[in-house]
Amino acid sequence: MMTLKTDLIEKLSRCPSDPGVYLMKDKEGTVIYVGKAKHLKKRLASYFIKTNHLDVKTGVLVSKIVDFEILITKTEQEALILEANLIRRYKPQYNVILKDDKRYPLIRIHVKDPYPYIEKVRKIAQDGNLYFGPFAAASSLNFTLKFIYRTFKLRNCKKKTFQSRTRPCLNYQMGNCLGPCCLNVNNETYQDIVREVILFLKGRMPELAVKLKTAMTSAAENQDYETAAQLRDKWFAIEKVIEKQTVVSTDMADRDVIALARAESTLIITVLFVRTGYWISTRHFAIEDPLSDTSEIIGAFIKQYYGSSNFIPSEIIVPKSIEDKSILEQWLRDIKGKKVEIIHPMRGEKVRLLDMAERNATSELKDRIESGSLSKALLERLKQKLHLERLPSKIECFDNSNLLGDEPVSGMVVFNDGTPRKSLYRTYRIRDVKYQDDYAYMKEVLTRRYQKNEGDMIYPDLLMVDGGKGQLNIALSVLKELDIANEFQVVGIAKKDGKKGETEDKIFIPNRSNPINFGKDHDLLLFLQRIRDEAHRFAVSFHRKIRNRSLIHSSLDDIPGIGKKRRDMLLRTYGGISEMKLAEVEDLAALPGMNRISATRLKKHLESF
Repeated sequence: MMTLKTDLIEKLSRCPSDPGVYLMKDKEGTVIYVGKAKHLKKRLASYFIKTNHLDVKTGVLVSKIVDFEILITKTEQEALILEANLIRRYKPQYNVILKDDKRYPLIRIHVKDPYPYIEKVRKIAQDGNLYFGPFAAASSLNFTLKFIYRTFKLRNCKKKTFQSRTRPCLNYQMGNCLGPCCLNVNNETYQDIVREVILFLKGRMPELAVKLKTAMTSAAENQDYETAAQLRDKWFAIEKVIEKQTVVSTDMADRDVIALARAESTLIITVLFVRTGYWISTRHFAIEDPLSDTSEIIGAFIKQYYGSSNFIPSEIIVPKSIEDKSILEQWLRDIKGKKVEIIHPMRGEKVRLLDMAERNATSELKDRIESGSLSKALLERLKQKLHLERLPSKIECFDNSNLLGDEPVSGMVVFNDGTPRKSLYRTYRIRDVKYQDDYAYMKEVLTRRYQKNEGDMIYPDLLMVDGGKGQLNIALSVLKELDIANEFQVVGIAKKDGKKGETEDKIFIPNRSNPINFGKDHDLLLFLQRIRDEAHRFAVSFHRKIRNRSLIHSSLDDIPGIGKKRRDMLLRTYGGISEMKLAEVEDLAALPGMNRISATRLKKHLESF
């Protein structure tokens, strides 16, 4: 260890004093931390010299560091941008990583289309369109879409349908669309409506209401009573939405209010979204690294959240001053194109907003802790029912998927304290078994999963395999061969056999011929079924993805001008043939490395499917 530390200090002595980014690596060469510095040599020295002054988290980090790498930049701001990109790429263990439990839906407006339309999506793409959201609940998004169609009457059909339609659809007949597909709708009029929708989605309802009222009055004065009546109905609808919102600030500014709440290993970041003085929504994020101090967590949150956000407010209120405030403000300004302030208020209305955000964060934290307590009680009962030696806090479950032996794969899901941990999920392509044999598939996958142990692997408390006694015995034999049979316990879950009159799935444990009788503890069986079903879903989706890729590769390989680079780029961009077929020639030609000739050939080939 002394030699290792000496090597690091010697390498440190050769470091420049420039701004840049540093990557800390463990003995496997894995990047475990990414940081930036205005003065690289000085920052790195703080890790390896006078280590007795380090906080708990940094002390643990330093004990794992075997090597580091530096990337020099011209300015500290460039280092900040590079740091954010590298954290997103490597997801290092000791960085604060923003975890959002699910991918929330968004609204996309296809502004590049002559008659823009809106749709629900799950990802933000760099395609020049406008994105709004995310919406914490699908019901909220669906209500918003319904309101937009009813109030603003944008078209609801996709581009391909729009171009091929010969008469207006039912939405036009119901008064929910202007029918630009077939009718002569003035483009400037339509674009003005799109601008109104954008104001609405930005939360600028008061501004929109004033605009509509002014236009309504003007139309009435010009005796254009039909237009005035339409504007009146739209104005009334917007006014009703405003009435349901809560005014939280009197200066009518756009701002986000960030607050934290933590308890032991749980930390919640809550953001209140305030637009033109109205509180429009709240969103919560879970952080898995409560060892970091509040300032570091807030800084990491701002970099990760606003680096991929489609909207940045003019003010971000935070509960504590942060180290890189001026650099972050400049970075946000460059993205937004306008001044952005990060404010730690000490008095006045903004402190009241911060208190409101903190109450919401505390409430969310309490709900999650109580939910975790319920999960612990369930796991305690499961331990007793399955005769386990320890609480099954971490459960790993495997399931295989193949189509008549074609492209066999396996998926592993992980549940921690009763909830899925998708970051720990793993997929496996069967490499060694050349024939259809579920037992052989399971043996290969379990061997690959657990044979790599070098003392650092955190074993599960319980291994679950999809299948009956046969799969269970395969798992037990693998663990015995790897000499880890006593590290954790194993159960098998088999589907009910309706032909035999069975009414529920069966759970098998070692050294017992009959399945477990759950009796009144049916919720425990449902919990295990949920894990099995998640493993099945994950394995099947991976298998489908592999088969689709094979189809795409084999199909694209036949097209003149589509080589490996273009094929891989198309695969990364669209993911599947069905999505690729929807793209227009212009969209395909605009992709990196493509041109109109290759795009035309590709489009013609796809249409032949």
